[in-house]
Amino acid sequence: MRKLLERLIVAVGLAAALVASQAAGAQDMFTGEPIANIRVEGNQRIEADTVVSYMQLSPGDKFEATKIDRALKNLFGSGLFADVSFRREGNDLIVHVVENPIINRLAFEGNSKIKDADLQNEVQLRPRVVYTATKVQADAKRILDIYRRSGRFAATVEPKVIPLDQNRVDLVFEIHEGDVTEVRRIDFVGNKIFDDSELRSQILTKESAWYRFLSTSDTYDPDRLTVDRENLRNFYLKNGYADFRVVSSVAELSPDRNAFFITFTVEEGERYKFGPINIKSTLKDLDPESLRKELSTVEGDWYNADELDKTITRLSDRVGDLGYAFVEVKPEVDKDNVNKTIALTYDIQEGPRVYVERIEINGNVRTLDEVIRREFRVVEGDAFNASKIRRTRQRIQNLGFFSKVDLKNLPGSSPDRTVVEVNVEEQSTGELSFGAGYSTNEGPIGNVSVRERNLLGRGQDLRTDFVLSGNRSQLNLSFTEPYFLDKNLAAGLDAFHTETDRRGESSFEERSTGGGFRFGWDWDEYLRQTVRYTISDDQMFNVKSTASPAIAAQAGSAVSSLVSQQISYDRTDSRYNPTQGYYFKVQNDVSGLGGDTHYVRTRISAAYYQPLFTDLVASASVEGGHIFSYDGSNIFTTDSFFLGGTSLRGFKSGGVGPRDITTTDALGGDKYFAGTLQMSFPLGLPEEYKIRGRVFSDFGSLWDSDWSNTPGANVIDKFSVRVSAGAGLTWDSPFGPFAFDLAYPIIKEDFDETEYFSFSVGTRF
Repeated sequence: MRKLLERLIVAVGLAAALVASQAAGAQDMFTGEPIANIRVEGNQRIEADTVVSYMQLSPGDKFEATKIDRALKNLFGSGLFADVSFRREGNDLIVHVVENPIINRLAFEGNSKIKDADLQNEVQLRPRVVYTATKVQADAKRILDIYRRSGRFAATVEPKVIPLDQNRVDLVFEIHEGDVTEVRRIDFVGNKIFDDSELRSQILTKESAWYRFLSTSDTYDPDRLTVDRENLRNFYLKNGYADFRVVSSVAELSPDRNAFFITFTVEEGERYKFGPINIKSTLKDLDPESLRKELSTVEGDWYNADELDKTITRLSDRVGDLGYAFVEVKPEVDKDNVNKTIALTYDIQEGPRVYVERIEINGNVRTLDEVIRREFRVVEGDAFNASKIRRTRQRIQNLGFFSKVDLKNLPGSSPDRTVVEVNVEEQSTGELSFGAGYSTNEGPIGNVSVRERNLLGRGQDLRTDFVLSGNRSQLNLSFTEPYFLDKNLAAGLDAFHTETDRRGESSFEERSTGGGFRFGWDWDEYLRQTVRYTISDDQMFNVKSTASPAIAAQAGSAVSSLVSQQISYDRTDSRYNPTQGYYFKVQNDVSGLGGDTHYVRTRISAAYYQPLFTDLVASASVEGGHIFSYDGSNIFTTDSFFLGGTSLRGFKSGGVGPRDITTTDALGGDKYFAGTLQMSFPLGLPEEYKIRGRVFSDFGSLWDSDWSNTPGANVIDKFSVRVSAGAGLTWDSPFGPFAFDLAYPIIKEDFDETEYFSFSVGTRF
């Protein structure tokens, strides 16, 4: 014990002597004397002068602690050195450095879900860049962030460094991607009015299930969770719960990092009804009561924030249409907590005078700016108009070139200036569509359509259609320039060749070859007119020996020279998939500017769409037509109207109308009408599947053929209404749109030809 104590005393004495010696050495370095020379040791790639330049210390400067400390920090801060040390020899300062290695090769291993190129774009390190442990850890974190954004929270990243000669290293990020981190359960706390299943249907995030293999909505995404909070709020506000709030939304990761458990805590509050609703205005010559028909909020109804917003929009648009450029509609809300009512006063004021300073377009990689700009209803220098901005967004969306269109108003260079920023996300505009169907008459039907709707990013439309079935082959070629000569004038060229075997329905074959040109323009925002000219050689040949005398009498060929016009008024909310609004169209064809046929043909069509409840859309459409000869000649069957197929589901194409009951040949008719009543609705499947169902009833009639009294023909030609009913579904699947219909004729004639089932499927590139 005594010896141990003696040794401990000796050790402590030696340590104290060493510390004293080092303190004395440090004191010797910081004497305040000038530095005679600075010598650099250990450097391999980096020049000594470069090292000294980073130090910001020069010969002649004094040996002072603050200057030496600053030089040391500067060298480490450069990221070029793994270690740096200083010592003093006489009046010389010796700098010893250990250089960080250079990255020779950067590689990723173990990644299959995310490509090397995508990871390389995210990390900061590159070959021939100086390696530092700090940068490596930062890049490893960036890689993890990429995997977490794609729903893989179990992913791990381990950097491996392989030393090489000449102070180089290979850097390899070893990645274990792990499984997608699913959302295993979504719970709600505090909800009493709506159950958990109802609230789950209102949010984008979904619980994992086997049938969501094509969706990513059941993977955790913090950004999506933020949207879900807002969706819940909107849902409650729409149903009268004006005090609703989301207290918290917590996502807990399971210990194995393979699943999240999400809990929303909510406070529903009381339900309110609309109280008295008034309108007031400070605008000159504007009678507020004249705007009452624009209100969609009704006293006594349950409070609905959607209807409130809709009313503000309608009032703004209406007042803007009356010529007031600067309008602001502010709802004044008076909440009665006792009677649970919310009184509203829409205050229409003259808003701040704001002008469009600049229009900025972002996100269009392929589409030219001018294609988007020409859809704007305002230009730089115009008074800012919210209704015109909304119409602009709809027009850009209707182009069909973009999956997302977002318009923002940003502050301009002064308070009375605004910048309109357009952010778009381009989508594929090339289409390769395949269609398939079946009928007891034609058998399998197939068609191929190749189309580019945004040729060279100029908005031009080039299309080729080829249809082939057991009875028909058709080739169409068309080109459209939407702004001919930079004017609001669409111009197009068309060419076609069609051969149709109608021996099954009308005992003849038909061939038509021709082409033409067309022009179209807008009279205003919703009224459009198109004029076209078409010339074609139409032949009726291979007439069966057993054909109806009415068909046999038409065999041969005729040249048709046709001038057409169509005028349409469209107030639907979407050109491609309308859910609200209406349209009306009239088309007139006049044949006889040369050629062998002389007739006037008119078609009229209209439709109305109305959303009834959430995602439930009712629609009604009707169309009709009349053709007559102005020189007394008969209208050829090839120019007549036919009814059935898509125009009257439950019946074959050409299955309705005048027919020779002896030969069963359809003759077509000079007059027709058809209509549809339809209800479209979700099927309760995950929304991300985009599957909707529909129930419908079609009705129509076709009559009055010029060939009904042909000698030897036994033709039934009478006005008789047909009605069918059915159901179907559409699926916007990942490999293309799919449509299926099953229809049953309710009212029909004995000589009609029916068809119960039809479907089509397509794809895009």
